[in-house]
Amino acid sequence: MKVGVPKESLAGERRVALVPEAARGLVKAGLQVSIEAGAGSSAFFSDAAYIDVGANVTDAATALGSDAVLKVQPPTPEEVGRLHSGAVLISFLQPATNADAVRALAKQEVSAFSLDLVPRISRAQSMDALSSQAGIAGYKSVLLAANHLPKFFPLLMTAAGTVAPARVLVMGAGVAGLQAIATSRRLGAVVEAYDVRPAVKDEVHSLGATFLELPLEAQEGTGGYAREQSEDFLRRQRELLGDRVAASDVVITTAAIPGRKAPILVTADMVRRMRPGSVIVDLAAETGGNCELTKAGEIIQVGTRNLPSLMPVHASQLYSKNVSTLLLLLVKDGALKLDFNDEIVKGACVTHDGAIVNPRAKELVEAATK
Repeated sequence: MKVGVPKESLAGERRVALVPEAARGLVKAGLQVSIEAGAGSSAFFSDAAYIDVGANVTDAATALGSDAVLKVQPPTPEEVGRLHSGAVLISFLQPATNADAVRALAKQEVSAFSLDLVPRISRAQSMDALSSQAGIAGYKSVLLAANHLPKFFPLLMTAAGTVAPARVLVMGAGVAGLQAIATSRRLGAVVEAYDVRPAVKDEVHSLGATFLELPLEAQEGTGGYAREQSEDFLRRQRELLGDRVAASDVVITTAAIPGRKAPILVTADMVRRMRPGSVIVDLAAETGGNCELTKAGEIIQVGTRNLPSLMPVHASQLYSKNVSTLLLLLVKDGALKLDFNDEIVKGACVTHDGAIVNPRAKELVEAATK
């Protein structure tokens, strides 16, 4: 069975779907691994490193023409056209924002698996790319905030006077949020955090932050995620959080619902109430943003995009483990064997046999068409 890894074509994407060490594991499992020349260079993995572990370095057409293709970003229309019928694709498909790609994959009769749809169960933890990449994003978001904030993060007591610590508000205490809290605390900031799931309160406190408790009903969803909130709930939440946002030097927003548009947590009016020089880092920028003023890819006062790609070495290492573990689940005796009785296979599969087979993805694609 042939496994191909093309170079990522999205501007600014520095990750690679398979690092040499993971390629070694696939080769040992009896798979033929082909890497497009230069695919790992932006993440500091040389072509020679892949050759050393038994992989082949080839061109884009060969990589995309493999039995199984591993990517980070969704494929472009041109890339979909190079996939052959019956092939397997594993990547972050994000059906909510890539309906055209999903439809094209179904038409091409590709069995496409999306890592953002892997069920959140114990057996799938090693395939949970959402969590692995969110941890990196949470860490990097704080470093970006500290770099742009015209103040120190820690308390400083000097002969020239005392410098008060920065005040950081983290909205959303999932994997990214908890990492942002921990990193902010390590840098010496005073940290507050808010989440619609009261169950994360103890985790927030364990990291040395204050958990903001609002007189609102809990919004627990399935699989540990928050569920989608009503507009009335979001309005009341914004009213209650307005003063906390205004008092913060840094606001880091991480609220996202897989497969859905990000909820607006910070309005333009809330931003105007913040002190000059304050920073907002919006980790939900790629799905519309938690801040009303967010522009994906820009860091002026708000906005950011694809933070894991700014740390391509470790982001690629972790993602590579996620994607290769899922691939090996789809392989039996060196050949593809898709067992749709398996909860993980069924949950992560988006297209198969010319149709969109994931109910949630189908709903999102149909909604995008209207």
